[in-house]
Amino acid sequence: MSETKSLLEAFKKTKYQVSGHGKRNIQVLKNAFDKVNGQQESDIYGNGNIIDDFQTKMAAYLGKEKAVFFPSGTMAQQIALRIWCDDKGLKKVAYHPLCHLEIHEEDGLKELHHIEPILLANKDRLIELADVLEMDEEVACILLELPQREIGGQLPDYQTLESISTYCREKGIKLHLDGARLFEILPYYEKTAAELCSLFDSVYVSFYKGIGGIAGAILAGDKTFTEKSKIWKRRHGGDLISLYPYIVCANYYFDENEKKMNQYYEDAKELAGFFNSCNAVSTIPLIPVSNMFHVHFQAPKEQVEPLLEEIYEETEIGLSSYLKEVTEKSCAFEVNMGNQYAIISKEKVKQVFQLLEEKLKS
Repeated sequence: MSETKSLLEAFKKTKYQVSGHGKRNIQVLKNAFDKVNGQQESDIYGNGNIIDDFQTKMAAYLGKEKAVFFPSGTMAQQIALRIWCDDKGLKKVAYHPLCHLEIHEEDGLKELHHIEPILLANKDRLIELADVLEMDEEVACILLELPQREIGGQLPDYQTLESISTYCREKGIKLHLDGARLFEILPYYEKTAAELCSLFDSVYVSFYKGIGGIAGAILAGDKTFTEKSKIWKRRHGGDLISLYPYIVCANYYFDENEKKMNQYYEDAKELAGFFNSCNAVSTIPLIPVSNMFHVHFQAPKEQVEPLLEEIYEETEIGLSSYLKEVTEKSCAFEVNMGNQYAIISKEKVKQVFQLLEEKLKS
């Protein structure tokens, strides 16, 4: 058995986990459908009350004229960028070097849409206004991911977002928000979703990350944009015969968990504090700005894994199901706060970190 699989198996056996909403099992679907009227009609190829009502609800929440439900964010975002490129007659967009489209989608934007990405900023930091001002390429659209997941979920200050938005509108550049974790960043900015989204021409949000649904995404913007997105959705095969299992879950968990985002944010700051109190452990950001952060160990992966497995067995509390090697002498994992953390008593949490400190020192 590999070390990675060993850690995963040890994590699965724990009674509690400090991050997330719990196991992604069939119960997630059953909970959402528990009180649904079985006679309610499903959507059919993107039409029907069940999808129309949810799209209207999300458009209002995001402060946009219209919204369209997609089975995946990958599909939604490629389509958004394709629309903006076609409108301008220019197949170039700009985004961060660690953007999801650049590192997780097998070059889908390039291969399917022949769009050339211009990479802004260094991969280890956020995009700043200066990066936008100093672009020597003309682009149709700039994509901003908030928070920037691959560097720990960091966020620019709100004034930076306003400045970039103003500049883009002056120059006729469309601004798209990769808001997969939009709900989770609102407590930090102390803004409503509509206020934040007003800075962007188009917005994508996910319903399985902080919200906790099973899959699905919303793409929102003005009516002209969203009508074009429906055509591309059909071209991409996104109009399944019915999407209602995803829609029902998205709606249910949105109503359940959107109001808890402030608690997840506070929990993230508290948990990060526990990690940072341990020898040879630090978080990025040092103080989280959303419900997520990265935990870094200044020790080799092969040394940290068995320590975590021992802690899981002794405390029944899981910190992570995996470790990613950063260098030969360091490793890391990602934390996303959800409903699980509140289940664990503070005494048990403190015991875990006392034990982690002891094992790391030894």
